[in-house]
Amino acid sequence: MAKMTHLNSLGEAHMVDISSKSDTARSAIAEAKVELTDAIVMAVNDDSLPKGDLFATARIAGIQAAKKCSDLIPLCHPLPLSKVSIDINLHENMLSIIALCKTTGKTGVEMEALTAASVAALTVYDMCKGIDKGIIIRETKLVEKTGGKSGVWRMADERVPKNA
Repeated sequence: MAKMTHLNSLGEAHMVDISSKSDTARSAIAEAKVELTDAIVMAVNDDSLPKGDLFATARIAGIQAAKKCSDLIPLCHPLPLSKVSIDINLHENMLSIIALCKTTGKTGVEMEALTAASVAALTVYDMCKGIDKGIIIRETKLVEKTGGKSGVWRMADERVPKNA
């Protein structure tokens, strides 16, 4: 069984010491999918959501979430993010939210990308629930990560977004 890196010798949760690790360029891409109802899609296409611009609000929420990740996830290290982008695409009733995070540091940005995509998806729910609460947040997943000791990792059979 693999050693639990976030437990000390007494079995207590702690933040891992990364001070001896080398700084490397790191990136992560995460995706969340949100299924919308027909009424919501119509409101989005008509630009008639009561709470305003869905894509802009979700994009800003995702960026803010990435920057606050270590405040939300107890054992995450605070990271100096050099880039956060949120791309949102609507295809029929499925909204795809793709979060890209980059840093140069001692630990990866997977949690920041996953948090960004998750909070952007929750923001979509909040922005649209007044029209119909039948919104389904389908999946949130890591698509790709680069940098560090483990190098490049990609989700099997995933197409990495071209603009990343």
